[in-house]
Amino acid sequence: MSDETGTQETPAGSEGTPRPEPIRFFGTTWVNHDNGYTPRRIAAATGSLAAAAASCLVLRFAYEGLQIADTGSFVTLLVIVMFTVCSALAFRTTWDGFGKRPDPDRQASLRGLLAIGFVGSLLAYFFRSLTEAPGEKLHREEYESALKLHEKRTSRRTGNPSKKRRRT
Repeated sequence: MSDETGTQETPAGSEGTPRPEPIRFFGTTWVNHDNGYTPRRIAAATGSLAAAAASCLVLRFAYEGLQIADTGSFVTLLVIVMFTVCSALAFRTTWDGFGKRPDPDRQASLRGLLAIGFVGSLLAYFFRSLTEAPGEKLHREEYESALKLHEKRTSRRTGNPSKKRRRT
C-alpha cells in the first residue's frame, strides 16, 4: 500500500511488525533515506523559506497599510512587537515539537499565537529541513523502540524448546 507521497509502506508481517509512521512530505522515506529523501528535504527547505519570505512581504504590506492609515507610532510599534514575539514563540514551539510529542491541550491554547507567528513556524521548518526531515529524530526513536519491544516479545516466544523446563 502506498501513502500520499507515493512511498511504499512496509507491510506488517504475520507477527505484526511495527510500521514506521509517515512524516508529511516525506512519507516513510526517512527510515532508509531512499526514494528521493534528499530532494524532498531540499524541496521542503526551499519551500518553507520561500513561504517565509512571501509571508514577510505580506507583513510588509500590512505595515505600509498602517503607515498610510496614519494610526500613530504606538499602534505601529504594538503590531511590530506582537508579530515579533508571536513569531519567536511559534519558532520555539514548532522547534520543540520536532523533538517530543506536543501536549494537545497546550497546542489548542496556543493555536491563535501560532497563527499570528506563522513566520516563526516556517523558519523552524526551514532550519530543521537543513539537517533532517522535520520530526525525523522523534519518529526514529519511537520506531526503533517499537522494533526493540517487538523483537523482545517475539524472542520470548521463539526460544529453544529443548531448553524449556517441563512442568510436572
